[in-house]
Amino acid sequence: MELYDVLIVGGGPIGLASALEAKKNNLKYIIIEKGTVANSLYNYPLYMTFFSTADRLEIDEIPFITTKPKPGRQDALEYYQGIARQKELNIRPYEKVLNIEKSTFFQVETSKQIYFAKNVIIATGFYDIPNMMDIPGEDLPKVKHYYTEPYPYAFQNVVVIGSSNSSVDAALEIYRKGGNVTMIVRKNEISPSVKYWVKPDIENRIKEGSIKAFFGAELLEVKEHSVIFKTETGDIKEIENDFVLAMTGYLPDFNFLQNIGVDLQNECLNPNYNPETMESNIEGIYLAGVVCGGKDTHLWFIENSRIHAKQIIKNIIDKS
Repeated sequence: MELYDVLIVGGGPIGLASALEAKKNNLKYIIIEKGTVANSLYNYPLYMTFFSTADRLEIDEIPFITTKPKPGRQDALEYYQGIARQKELNIRPYEKVLNIEKSTFFQVETSKQIYFAKNVIIATGFYDIPNMMDIPGEDLPKVKHYYTEPYPYAFQNVVVIGSSNSSVDAALEIYRKGGNVTMIVRKNEISPSVKYWVKPDIENRIKEGSIKAFFGAELLEVKEHSVIFKTETGDIKEIENDFVLAMTGYLPDFNFLQNIGVDLQNECLNPNYNPETMESNIEGIYLAGVVCGGKDTHLWFIENSRIHAKQIIKNIIDKS
């Protein structure tokens, strides 16, 4: 039986940081990743630009070199996948963790085999499960919960749900490729968290009428060739529609966390963990990165959760 000191679930930036920290401390480790390295970033919109500067996205003090003021998706993929290559990290891509059970050691069942480990780090992010609207017609093929590029939506009637960065980026890009864009926003304004260099752009496009926007509105139903929504005044409107981009956010895999025994607390399903060590209510299972926030996916991101790797590995060493 091959026994690992640390098994890391998730090969994103925080999973990679955890592996680098384990390697520096001579711990036997392995990363299990269900997609490619930095899989969530791979699935980001093709032309996405990060809010943060490159230095805020660095892990293990490895310089993130880019000529741009703020890096984009491809820059980040080159950086994180480059680290995995250069540091020869022990990673198993395209292998999904199915279950984790604890006896003498943790037995980790994946889609390919079973691993044994003394400790497990869950660094799975939150980009896998869309936050569903639960309305009629949401399962139609025209409804998309992920946006990659504007070209499929050129010259189409497109409804964009929400006013976050992803919603605003999609609306602007599709408009500039000839799409007829309507935004349906529950709140009464564009989100204050939208990137500061983008926010005036979307507000001006709405003001001039290039992009239509209904604030305080709610999508009620998606039909084959139209959508029905309620306006701020309570009126019901139906407009022609070819595609709906439901940029309603994403959630961690709560079923997976519950199935392995992690306690989820309050209505936000915040996982139970020690903020000093990042150890969950299950001894030897640690949480790292965005997954720590439950439904509050805005609490943790690369910049402020890089430290989790050092906290976790220090605690593992202290207990050994």
